[in-house]
Amino acid sequence: MKHYDYLIVGAGLYGATFAFEATKRGRRVLVIDKRSHVAGNVYTKPVNGINVHAYGAHIFHTNDDEVWEYVNRFARFNHYVNSPIAIYKDELYNLPFNMNTFSKMWNVKTPEQAKAKIAEQIADLNIDVPQNLEEQALSLVGRDVYEKLIKGYTEKQWGRDCKELPSFIIKRLPLRFTFDNNYFNAKHQGIPIGGYTQIVEAMLDGVDVCLEQDFFDLRKTKKLRTGEEISYDKIVFTGAIDEYYDAKYGHLAYRSLRFETEELETDNYQGNAVVNYTEREVPYTRIIEHKHFEFGSQMTTVVTREYPDAWEPGKEPYYPINDEENMRLYAKYHALAKEDAGVIFGGRLGVYKYYDMDQVIAAALGDVAKEL
Repeated sequence: MKHYDYLIVGAGLYGATFAFEATKRGRRVLVIDKRSHVAGNVYTKPVNGINVHAYGAHIFHTNDDEVWEYVNRFARFNHYVNSPIAIYKDELYNLPFNMNTFSKMWNVKTPEQAKAKIAEQIADLNIDVPQNLEEQALSLVGRDVYEKLIKGYTEKQWGRDCKELPSFIIKRLPLRFTFDNNYFNAKHQGIPIGGYTQIVEAMLDGVDVCLEQDFFDLRKTKKLRTGEEISYDKIVFTGAIDEYYDAKYGHLAYRSLRFETEELETDNYQGNAVVNYTEREVPYTRIIEHKHFEFGSQMTTVVTREYPDAWEPGKEPYYPINDEENMRLYAKYHALAKEDAGVIFGGRLGVYKYYDMDQVIAAALGDVAKEL
């Protein structure tokens, strides 16, 4: 029987970072994943020279110098800056909401004119205490920006009318009164040249990895799917925390996604990596053209349409629904975890929180430091 200090469940960024750091400190580590590949949702696969983001667009951005230096140990990053486009019916706008957006929408030329237009629309609405997401958004940006760029997109994401969503979902909507299309506006931003998979592969170099391995089967049998018996001292779990405890208090809620990807016989389909479709009648929220992440010049292109999807047990969970009801439920699982010395929970599913990639890596580094 092979013995490990840590069984790490999930070969995404959190699990790979933890595995790399623990191995560096002399610990014996096994990483398992139910998928047939490493890298989790940041997995990229080459299609005729184009690195396709298989689970939606991932743009690395951070203001954390330490994390930026860390991730650059495993790959070289280009200087890609996320500047998405929004299409509403036959109108095209720049994102985030900035002077290019306002100039196109209202034919204004100065920040003063744009601010006055927004203030006028907000004043006309007379919303004192927003009662739902729609009223909250209207009270922040006025009717035009809300109707054209927020309403339909948000309703598709959540699968519900904005009047049925609580106001706290939108705490603020950033309005930029400069002609700047840089969406993240982070100190460091880019795409790894050659895709994200190489980063996780480099982290897991020399680490035992077993793919297509279900954790819950292993927990019962103590055997890998290969038949090998193993034992371990502690678990690092990056799956859903409620599933780990067999959903004893009930399932946490998520939103899911569905992707349709195709290769097209054209060298340039939409002229931008990310194009959002903000009207409710278009069923997908955005189209990703992957080659533009790495300034590709291939003769064909690969595009992915991203569809929001209702989640149910058995579907892939993507976005936690952090409303009051679900946070009360998560608190019960978190209390169990605090008393459970045999497991460390990490990643967006393990701690029921949406993370950017840099936050995932920072959290894993912090947890390793505390643990070891």
